[in-house]
Amino acid sequence: MIRALLPLLAAIAALLPSPAFAYWEYGHETVAQIAYRNVKPQTRVAIQRMLARSSMLETPECPARTIEEASVWADCLKKLGPRFSYTSSWHYQNVNVCKPFDLKSACRDGNCVSAQVERDMKLLKDPKVPLRERIQALAFLIHFVGDLHMPLHAGDHDDLGGNRVRAAYGIYAPERLNLHSVWDGWLAERAISTPPSLVRLYPQAERTPIMAGTVEEWSRESWTIARDVTYATALGGDPCGPTPQRVRLDEATIERLVDPSRLQVVRGGLRLARLLDEALG
Repeated sequence: MIRALLPLLAAIAALLPSPAFAYWEYGHETVAQIAYRNVKPQTRVAIQRMLARSSMLETPECPARTIEEASVWADCLKKLGPRFSYTSSWHYQNVNVCKPFDLKSACRDGNCVSAQVERDMKLLKDPKVPLRERIQALAFLIHFVGDLHMPLHAGDHDDLGGNRVRAAYGIYAPERLNLHSVWDGWLAERAISTPPSLVRLYPQAERTPIMAGTVEEWSRESWTIARDVTYATALGGDPCGPTPQRVRLDEATIERLVDPSRLQVVRGGLRLARLLDEALG
């Protein structure tokens, strides 16, 4: 039934505007919802109290009244022009998958996603920081942990995280589609929509190993997935091989990528929960 509807769905999708948000709204909102379900009760109360004061951010075009709204706030800022243009490089880190992992070079002066996650944690933990800045740090943290777990925000093949690689997603292949937008949106939405729901309270035995580690270790993990899964799949097994004129992900390939994509969303959500508990709980 689903296969029979694919041509119709592709035709409808072709009429839609290209996605405006990194990891799309669905991906970021799901990461945030997983975190919200798995934080301590006192952390949940603290989040609610802070976001209830989010009007202090003075971004009425980009509300952050709920954790779902906060999860896409950092992307919404892009439409505000020069006011927040300095944050554009905070959403990713272009660490070359064909060279040894080198986060330091990719994060000069703190202008990368992992450095901003650590910065936001310091601001949130410090009660001496003005409330407005802590609310902003909270919204940024919720978003950037999601970005860190999208592999093409963590790994690069001299192609701006797949943005320069034209791609076909099943039968859907408009000119504007690229490898980054496939993983950022189409694949993420398919993965999240695949049952069972990812938004649930995870048992401690399942949470503990996922929540372990440092931000740098999570960065290396996402970078490894970019190399061994994202690029290896797209480039015929060799992540450092030549890039074809257009990468083609057929239905069988897409089905194989659903589980790795789902796992990254879960990791992002549970690790965000850990960070929020550390900062606010």
